[in-house]
Amino acid sequence: MNIKQRMDELVEILEKANYEYYVLAEPTITDQEFDKYLRELETLEKEYPEYAKKNSPTKRVGGMVIDKFQKLKHSIPMLSLPDVFSEEEIIEFDERIRKSGFHPEYVCELKIDGVSVSLHYENGEFVTGATRGDGTIGEDISHNVKTIRSVPMHLRKPVSIEVRGEIYMPKETLAKLNQERLELDMPLLQNCRNATAGSIRQLDSSVAAKRNLNTWIYHLPNPEDYGIKTHFEALEYMKSLGFKTNPCNRLVKDIDGILHFISEYQEKRDSLSYDIDGIVIKVNDLEMQKKLGFTSKYPRWAIAYKFPALEVLTKLNDIIFTVGRTGRITPNAVLDPVIVMGSTVKRATLHNEDYILEKGLKIGDTVSIRKAGDVIPEVVEAKLERRTGNETDFVMITHCPICGSLLQKKEGQVDHYCMNPKCPARHIEGLVHFVSRHAMNIDGFGEKIMEDFFNLGFIKSIPDIYHLDQHKEDLVELEGYGHKSVDNLLEAIEESKKNSLERLLFGLGIGGIGDKTALLLARIYKTMDELASKTKEELMEIRDIGPILAQNIEDYFANVDNQTLIHNLKELGLNMKFLGEELKTSDDFTGKRFVVTGTISFMGRDEIEKIIESYGGHASGSVSSKTDVVIVGENPGSKETKAKELGILIWDEEHLYSVLKDLGEI
Repeated sequence: MNIKQRMDELVEILEKANYEYYVLAEPTITDQEFDKYLRELETLEKEYPEYAKKNSPTKRVGGMVIDKFQKLKHSIPMLSLPDVFSEEEIIEFDERIRKSGFHPEYVCELKIDGVSVSLHYENGEFVTGATRGDGTIGEDISHNVKTIRSVPMHLRKPVSIEVRGEIYMPKETLAKLNQERLELDMPLLQNCRNATAGSIRQLDSSVAAKRNLNTWIYHLPNPEDYGIKTHFEALEYMKSLGFKTNPCNRLVKDIDGILHFISEYQEKRDSLSYDIDGIVIKVNDLEMQKKLGFTSKYPRWAIAYKFPALEVLTKLNDIIFTVGRTGRITPNAVLDPVIVMGSTVKRATLHNEDYILEKGLKIGDTVSIRKAGDVIPEVVEAKLERRTGNETDFVMITHCPICGSLLQKKEGQVDHYCMNPKCPARHIEGLVHFVSRHAMNIDGFGEKIMEDFFNLGFIKSIPDIYHLDQHKEDLVELEGYGHKSVDNLLEAIEESKKNSLERLLFGLGIGGIGDKTALLLARIYKTMDELASKTKEELMEIRDIGPILAQNIEDYFANVDNQTLIHNLKELGLNMKFLGEELKTSDDFTGKRFVVTGTISFMGRDEIEKIIESYGGHASGSVSSKTDVVIVGENPGSKETKAKELGILIWDEEHLYSVLKDLGEI
């Protein structure tokens, strides 16, 4: 498909989605899918303006108008706000305004997940209520607006005014409606926003009257006509007239205030009685707003940060295979780029053949994606109802995608392995792991740099990293490198020789040894030679060292090539001893599993977890039946709830402070 065809296809997808959402109130794609397609079209139109359609969806504000309702033209267009999805984009927004010579305050508001409305009054009396429509012409829904009790029919002052806000349905109302519909064998309403959209588009206002709709008013289109100088003053003025404004709105001084507000309401989101899907950020000073102005579609003085989606849909375009440092073959999903929890996801691990077969995935499927533990992209399931018949079955490969060696599947395990120890991919993966942050932590090395040096022949093995200074003159001639960056890299390599034993152990890539297990082994055995001398049976005497891991360690040190590698690293001057602090003991921490959640006022989470581990405890990011204690601070979220459900011991801030004080940690 060429560029023009793709742009035409995106226009068709978006127009269809607009019609289904704004006209029928029966969406067939998610908000995240819509945002993804819209962004792709915006990008292509910038690169290929000659193919951009005059009435492209990117030039529109909203959807279409239902002919059965009377059309109503907005005297001032109802523009939407530009969406942003990451902290970086918020910071860029603030920096752009400051670079224009301004020093703004901001108003942060909850982004209500409902339906936009414009309310008109003449001499204090309600006249009309209208939807946004396409931003210029909306639908007259006055008969339904009148049924919403939070909308005043008479203002407290006899002013002529237009205000704008959001109509929404409370969560409790949706739950009751769906219970009633379930008993009547009627299809359930998907969510509060869809239920709201369907309610206000009813011809019979008695239907809307039963839906318990509500409003938050948040915008005055012409504040200067009322002598108002800031957006926050406008909110207070509208409140004084009898409109319902959100009590969570907050005036903040700078970017830190914005980010704190976002963090606070991401935690509180589930506890609210209504749905929100983000935070709106507006420059407070109206004169400043005026000077910043507008683009063709958006104000330059406001943005809408959308909360990361917990689960989104995208297309599984292909399944490709990578080779890990132990030779393990991992299938990976190649996806249409999609934003998940604030970052763009293009790939996700599919773990192994059994994982794919259990989920019944096919290439071409529409799949749901989420981030496991809020970090790792995970394919949840295929959406079977979206299959077209053009999907293709998954077939596991039989040979290594890099060296062509026949793959083997070890007895009793689910993974396939490339058994060729000289497979180039295994070497690159192992080298990248060796220099990584939790291993030798050599600053300046990344996967791309390691690939470059490997392909150029500078680094083929771990000891070659410590001979890189022999290629200094060649390195500074490479594109993207220079004397300073090369000097910094060589200095970081030399500095890494002083690392404590646990970093080297983790960096060697022994199967099953993570950074915490490496620390445990280093603390117990003190030196590389002492660890290398231990048998499987001796290793299994350590808690958390099972038979498979113990066998891996014994096999590693019995291998002649690995013995040679360690000898060479010793000769190069790498430290082979444990340099860290000895484990302390405490009945409160030793041998127990902890989860820290929420904000602890007197100490950061990382510091708390380090203290836990210094006493032989284990710090985890998720609550399970194996968790011994959950430490809760302010806004602990769902982890506290789960701990209570599982009957797990909970420490509050006061108890934690008392324990740490008794141990002399504070």
